Amino acid sequence: MSTSATTPTNPRTSEETFRDKITTVDEQGKRVWLYPKKPKGRYYNARTWVSIGLLAILFGGPFIKIGGEPILLLNVLERKFIIFGQVFWPQDFHLFALGVLTMVVFIVLFTVVYGRLFCGWVCPQTIFMEMVFRKIEYAIEGDYTAQKKLDKQPWNQEKIIKKGSKHTIFFTISFLIANTFLAYIIGIEELFQIVTDPPSQHLAGLTAILLFTGAFYFVFASFREQVCTNVCPYGRLQGVLLDRQSVVVAYDYGRGESRGKFRKGEDRQEVGKGDCIDCKQCVYVCPTGIDIRNGTQLECVNCTACMDACDEIMDRINLPRGLVRYASEENIAENRPFHWTKRSIAYSVVLLALLGVLTSLLILRTDVETSILRTPGMLYQDQGDNKISNLYNVKIINKTNEAMPIRLELLDEKGSIQMVGNDELQVKEQDVAEGAFFIIFDRDDVSQMKNAVEVGVYRNDELIETVKTNFLGPNK
Repeated sequence: MSTSATTPTNPRTSEETFRDKITTVDEQGKRVWLYPKKPKGRYYNARTWVSIGLLAILFGGPFIKIGGEPILLLNVLERKFIIFGQVFWPQDFHLFALGVLTMVVFIVLFTVVYGRLFCGWVCPQTIFMEMVFRKIEYAIEGDYTAQKKLDKQPWNQEKIIKKGSKHTIFFTISFLIANTFLAYIIGIEELFQIVTDPPSQHLAGLTAILLFTGAFYFVFASFREQVCTNVCPYGRLQGVLLDRQSVVVAYDYGRGESRGKFRKGEDRQEVGKGDCIDCKQCVYVCPTGIDIRNGTQLECVNCTACMDACDEIMDRINLPRGLVRYASEENIAENRPFHWTKRSIAYSVVLLALLGVLTSLLILRTDVETSILRTPGMLYQDQGDNKISNLYNVKIINKTNEAMPIRLELLDEKGSIQMVGNDELQVKEQDVAEGAFFIIFDRDDVSQMKNAVEVGVYRNDELIETVKTNFLGPNK
């Protein structure tokens, strides 16, 4: 008996010409249209329920209010951002930057430890493609063999009805998705106004909706898996982020090789066969057209369809499940259980630290953002009675949903503040108020040309913020 028949071989160390091209492009560079088999199984059912929950959150989000504000609003045009009912202004950019940094580290950590779990279970592209548009396609055109047959047959009544109804539904759903995303940008009230008013009154909004609709329709009706393989950079980051301890959807080549057809009553170990019966069901169900038995590939989105397909075959031939499963290269090659690596622990510590800092900044975030600047181009003014003053401009941002009266006081008993106009600034909810005031000192109390002073910002009698500025005096 030959060595190759008795010793399992790792496909990754053998012929790997499959890595020279992607499965959706032929040798002439033309698109290869994929017809994945309809998946079924425990993982597919679990992903379906997760997708239902995430889709409910996505489409219901614009209607959810917290304290009268939407749960999420990313109005780039007006520079107004609302997250969980809290209004964020450009002055809160440091929180946004820290949030992005936290997200990047989070993605890196999860990829290092759990591979592309995000892609298979949470990514909007995967959810919409596999759990919405693909399900509609299966319902109208049938499984993969029926779809191939329909595409090859001439344009008759059946094909026109099926293709027409499918693409009509696709466009309608794309229109709904476009409106939902637009609602997160401009708000549900503004979107409702655009929808109910005559189109001529909102040509810009209508154009934006149609452009979004066309983009979504193109992606899910035509471009499909090309988004993951050609556009999204995440797949290519795998080569940098994944290591032998990363958990991915993997084929257990130690157990599966050598491959061979199943014969009833045959002892596969005696004849040098592994558990893989080379049925290719894992290939047929793959939405990106790869063979998972070749090892980790950039096209793999960890959707678990191959795991369900293989488990079903194993059940039929009375072999243990898990020939294709969540595992790391180390798990399979060395038969070792999952453990935390030094790198994954380090990423976890950094992530927890960033989350702690971000949470603290959000909790300690002030309701009011005040900026005080000395009026440019002006020196001190002589007020008489041995007093001098500086003129300042003040800008107050109210981040809350309640109007508030603001009073300024100098936190130095030797000086005083004199407002230009009213003694208090009335700041409306989520609005900006501007004003001017003088800081006045006795000439004898100003010891140098540039003096640091602190101004207290009061809401009624409560000190809510302290702002530092400079007072210019005579050059002594």
